[in-house]
Amino acid sequence: MGLLLSTALWAHGGAKGTDTDQCKFELEKDHWIHYTAYQPNAFPAEEFCANIPRDKEALILVFDYQDQKYKDNTVEFEVTKEPEGTRVFFLEGAKHKKGTVELKLPNGVPEPGDYLIHITLIPDQGERKDVHMGFKAGSGKGASNSQMFIYLLVGLTGLFVLYSYYTPFRSLVDKIIGKVKE
Repeated sequence: MGLLLSTALWAHGGAKGTDTDQCKFELEKDHWIHYTAYQPNAFPAEEFCANIPRDKEALILVFDYQDQKYKDNTVEFEVTKEPEGTRVFFLEGAKHKKGTVELKLPNGVPEPGDYLIHITLIPDQGERKDVHMGFKAGSGKGASNSQMFIYLLVGLTGLFVLYSYYTPFRSLVDKIIGKVKE
């Protein structure tokens, strides 16, 4: 039951033929770049997208080209604090032949709040294209609904076992139920 409810097992996708990945940018029509955020010191095995749990914590933003054509184009990356637009990080335009770009912010973002990732495609010919994706940082890491359900299920199971095998607890519960019935 727990495995079925675990969102970690659902990963980024959905059912065949659907696309539920919210961690991607459309650079051009039907041409995408995928984004994943990590806070390796605080949450070594976790991936994030629109909500980064901590500010002032090492942050790695990873971008994977989903289209080979971008490996030969110059692309620049910038992270700004919003709404003021203050630059937090900038990676000068370059061609990323591997198709994966890592932005390492050793001190993370300076304060809790809203941030914007700017990805600018600088073609050899033609006009620049700029796309954005926002994220919120420093709001802490809450439990998902499925995690809360699992915690509730484990708690209720524990109470049931306690009721079944510990007579003083059973007597207390029966007394409380008896008073409620009156």
